[in-house]
Amino acid sequence: MVKKILVVDDEERIVSLVKAYLEQEGFRVATAGDGTEALIVARTETPDLIILDIMMPEMDGYEFMRLHRREQNTPIILLTAKVNEDDKVIGLELGADDYVIKPFRPRELLARIRAVLRRVGETEPIAEILRHADITLDRGSHNVSVGESFVNLTPSEFDLLAVLMSSPGRVFSRLDLLDHIQGVAYGGYERTIDVHIKNLRAKIEPDPRSPRYIETVYGVGYRFTRE
Repeated sequence: MVKKILVVDDEERIVSLVKAYLEQEGFRVATAGDGTEALIVARTETPDLIILDIMMPEMDGYEFMRLHRREQNTPIILLTAKVNEDDKVIGLELGADDYVIKPFRPRELLARIRAVLRRVGETEPIAEILRHADITLDRGSHNVSVGESFVNLTPSEFDLLAVLMSSPGRVFSRLDLLDHIQGVAYGGYERTIDVHIKNLRAKIEPDPRSPRYIETVYGVGYRFTRE
């Protein structure tokens, strides 16, 4: 099935470049010039992935993510000239799955798109269900529940939880987790994992400030409790 990508940027040159390149690679492409328009297009086109600029008029990328995440969990790759680490962290905290810094090479962007879509589209045996304590993770349906309540996770959060739950008690370093959820070619940094863990705890832990499920092993990384 042909994947649909929504490209959101107020620079027409970049939109035209990315659209032409992705269409050449076999994707369907929808476009928007700011966050307000992107919300409308995302609702009508239901893209498989969104490439999102941060600095835009009317509504910037951060506000778009805040609003869009209330409705859908579409994978998002930030395409931004902001190189400050805090800016990256804000984007990740709002639910971005990856980021690419401007100026960029179309081939790099394509690789990131395919990596994210591959993670989202990977299928496991339907019977492969992980259960620990009150948490149930179903890889077949891509659902997670805590007790009787379903939890809405981004693709990266789901992958991260699946890795941790697959080996309770095992300590994963940040680099181990980056490798599992992004691949060895990923050019990210280790703080990415800290942000995803923070977001994940906020969604599954009874008290995120005193984690019951995902434990921090200081100086090493994280593990899912055996209990």
